[in-house]
Amino acid sequence: MDRINELAAGIDRHVAGNGICTTTMPHLSLIRSDAPSGPTPAVYEASLCLIAQGSKRVSIGEHSVVYDAAHYLLVSVDLPLVGHVIDASPERPYLCCKIDLDPAMLADLMISEREAVPGVDLPVLGVYPTDPDLIDAACRLVGLLDRPETIRALAPLIEREILYRLLTGPHGTMLRRVATAGSNLHQVSRAIAAIRRSFDGPIRIDDVAAEAGMSPSSPHAHFKAITRMTPLEYQKQLRLQEARRLMLVGGITASTAGFAVGYESPSQFSREYKRLFGAPPRTDIERLHAVPVAAMPL
Repeated sequence: MDRINELAAGIDRHVAGNGICTTTMPHLSLIRSDAPSGPTPAVYEASLCLIAQGSKRVSIGEHSVVYDAAHYLLVSVDLPLVGHVIDASPERPYLCCKIDLDPAMLADLMISEREAVPGVDLPVLGVYPTDPDLIDAACRLVGLLDRPETIRALAPLIEREILYRLLTGPHGTMLRRVATAGSNLHQVSRAIAAIRRSFDGPIRIDDVAAEAGMSPSSPHAHFKAITRMTPLEYQKQLRLQEARRLMLVGGITASTAGFAVGYESPSQFSREYKRLFGAPPRTDIERLHAVPVAAMPL
């Protein structure tokens, strides 16, 4: 059994049914789906996604990428994406492991590895040919779930190895800029964190700029160049996704959900909700109630 099949078996062994499964390792999530899914908006944290079986499309605006067992996805800053499992069946389910990037560990590695590996600027959402060393490390990380007594000692070491391989790979330059104070990528990452903390209230671009260490004229251009949306468009996606979650899990009405995430006009909320999710709030939630929440793959 080669390592990609071993990774698939490990993921399948530790996921009960379809959906996203958190694990005892805070940076590791496992995902399974035995059927293709509809487009599903979600915020993807900075992470590495390794598919062991099946394939998936993720989109931001008009930009889409497809990844599978031969290609991995690297998301370098938190992005509101639309995910769509396109290859899955009961016989060969979609199986994926998601490893969140630890910024403190990444910064520590940058200090240890003083010599920067030459590289080129790459997008913050990218798909790259599968690296056998990453698959091997992911197999060992998932394998710790079979021996939970080893997780505390060994998981940080394997996570550090994974980050090292990313940092010294073709996208090392981009990851360094995300973690380096003063770079545009680092500033946009801080701006994203500021918007996520208070997405349900009004935002002032000057305040976001100040928190991110940017000049007042910088956020719009840099933010859109990196995320393909303006700060206000980013905030809107966060609001609508949280409203959807509140209605689906909390059972509240559309108007209550809209007010809870910062909308003052129910008609505007309904209009923008339909534009993102393809149906008005009530219709969308009724459709989703026919599918278990856990079966909505990230």
